[in-house]
Amino acid sequence: MPRAVIVDAIRTPIGKGKASGALAGVHPVDLLAQLLKGLIQRNGIGAGSVDDVVIGNVTQAGEQGGTPARQAALAAGFPVTVPGATVERKCGSGQQAIEFATYAVIAGAYDIVIAGGVESMSRVPMGSNRMDADVYGPLVNKRFPQLTSQGIAAELVAQKWGFSREQLDEYSAESATRAAKARADGRFEREIYPIATPEGFVDTDETIREGTTVESLGKLRAAFATEQTQSRYPGLDFKMTAGNSSQISDGAAVLLIMSEEKAQALGLRPRAIIHSSAVVGDDPELMLTGPIPATRKVLAKSGLSVSDISAFEVNEAFAPVPLAWQAEIGAPTEKLNAVGGAIALGHPLGASGARIMTTLIHHLERTGGRYGLQTVCEAGGMANATIIEVLQ
Repeated sequence: MPRAVIVDAIRTPIGKGKASGALAGVHPVDLLAQLLKGLIQRNGIGAGSVDDVVIGNVTQAGEQGGTPARQAALAAGFPVTVPGATVERKCGSGQQAIEFATYAVIAGAYDIVIAGGVESMSRVPMGSNRMDADVYGPLVNKRFPQLTSQGIAAELVAQKWGFSREQLDEYSAESATRAAKARADGRFEREIYPIATPEGFVDTDETIREGTTVESLGKLRAAFATEQTQSRYPGLDFKMTAGNSSQISDGAAVLLIMSEEKAQALGLRPRAIIHSSAVVGDDPELMLTGPIPATRKVLAKSGLSVSDISAFEVNEAFAPVPLAWQAEIGAPTEKLNAVGGAIALGHPLGASGARIMTTLIHHLERTGGRYGLQTVCEAGGMANATIIEVLQ
């Protein structure tokens, strides 16, 4: 079978997901299009040689409702013969898009694919595709009567593993510190592709909050402690705040994936491969614990152990997610989200899986690591886990 290789991986800087955010003036299709164009130009390949563009996106409504993968390829000037598909697996959409693209290359269906994700949360607000509908349906509600929001699920995870508010804030402050140091040291420069906006070019992450401390985070109110939730969950000690949760953000990331034979023919050096991947379903009421069984499954499939992995990326949807994962998996703290995660950098939903993989590849290359494992919790109680191998 052909072996799928990752030739390149780039991302946009991450912008705050609000009207005044650095990327808010850019239509999500144009945001992704700039990356697509940049990716093929810097690798010297013809756009017409791309067999497909596979892009993760969660809120497929409004400006993101017209199959952004296809529209972005057209906006980037690709030939009309290049198709596009949009993938939705909640917060794992970008990661799943990469895995689908990889499977297609391994199967021999494609030679060259661009895969990744995009989300403009400033222009297409989270949940705007639901419009207050009952998205579960009566049969699901009957089977799982305690289905709730991700914020409450994070509170339940914190309670189950016994994390204190101080522990959550300590983890979050460290995420911010790591991201600020990484930016100051120039560690993100190679992976970020500057984006043109109406106000000029943006080439650094807007979301990193330097100087974040446990004390400053401790002053924030519990975001989900409403009269309704306190009545529904009596005795629950609400701990989740804007400071120990992921940031609403704008961003995109794309990877150039092709068969090893095609890379050789084009004179391109492969940077990494997808070593192993797994996807799982887990408790939909607790919702955010999927990364734990997903990690166990992908490690078992790979034949690798925790000690073989040089770096772990567990999406920081909320601080209890990586903390509960670490408590169960036992990964060293220094290897977990080494340059900060979604609490510090932001979580542009459909783009996050691809953003994480882009960052992970660059981090492993910079530090001399071989294997990296990333996993993302997803609404509905699912999770993707992927192990990449950097080809030094």
